[in-house]
Amino acid sequence: MNKSFNWFMLYSYIREKLKTIVAFFIFILIFFTVYLLYHLTLEPVLYAILLTCTLAFLFMLYDFYRFYNKHLYLKDILNGIDEKLDNLPETKTLIEKDYKNIIKALYKSNLELEHKLSNNRSEMIDYYTMWVHQIKTPISALHMILQSMDSNEYKKIMNQELFKIEQYAEMVLHYIRLGSMSSDLMLEEYYLNDILHEVVKKYSIIFINKKIALDLEKIDYKIVTDEKWLTFVLEQILSNALKYTHEGKISIYMDKENKDTLIIKDTGIGISEEDIFRVFEKGFTGYNGRMDKKSTGIGLYLCKKILNNLSNDIFINSDIGKGTKVAIDFSRKDIEIH
Repeated sequence: MNKSFNWFMLYSYIREKLKTIVAFFIFILIFFTVYLLYHLTLEPVLYAILLTCTLAFLFMLYDFYRFYNKHLYLKDILNGIDEKLDNLPETKTLIEKDYKNIIKALYKSNLELEHKLSNNRSEMIDYYTMWVHQIKTPISALHMILQSMDSNEYKKIMNQELFKIEQYAEMVLHYIRLGSMSSDLMLEEYYLNDILHEVVKKYSIIFINKKIALDLEKIDYKIVTDEKWLTFVLEQILSNALKYTHEGKISIYMDKENKDTLIIKDTGIGISEEDIFRVFEKGFTGYNGRMDKKSTGIGLYLCKKILNNLSNDIFINSDIGKGTKVAIDFSRKDIEIH
């Protein structure tokens, strides 16, 4: 405890005991007045007052010492409040006992609420997980129907829309699992090039339909990551690049200056300067997102959260009308294979 805090403690103690202190001095005044009324000599009066004040002062020192230690003890309990409340100090008065009972009741109620919320979340995750798996059945059926259709134009449009449905279903699943991501991680060493090729292969239908060129450099880089979560991040970034790029190309390469940084660059419509600092906010769509009318504002938010949990960073630079460059920094090494 520093000196300033000791003075604050003393001030707090005096405020708490102010009524007792005032009552004490009133009694001393009564004591002194009675002696004067009976015309007693001053010396025994002053001696009695001095003796009483000395004993009162010693008692206050002892009482302040107990007050001070009790405060420190309660602070220690507060720091460990998430563990248990068994170490609450013994109650001396009925009011203290009432406060102790209130604290225990609130603590118990909080534990029950946490347990209930945990169960509700678990049930929600189970439901949406089941929902995602169930929705894949009609999607697969539609794919089979499309294979038997004759019109290539209709097939192209429906394939693209089916692909979007699959992506939105995957986004729901990752969104609800984000809260328990730490327990879901499976960290291993991967070649980044292999993961990127699978992501690009998945989006090949969009590249073909929109006639967007792809410049994917061979990337000889190993990372320790969770393949499922990183794949989702790369898919979201590539999906955004394709959504807002109407002509030109998308380039994927490792930064020449920062060898641990992956770059995904497009020649799309870009992001305005006032929006660039808010693109990772939950639900923020920005001007281009509002123009699109279908943007959820969740994709980049999820990317930022996931990459933080994977000990990676993400940055975005953009110019309106020229395109957007997304950089993923894999240089942080505070993640290990389990």
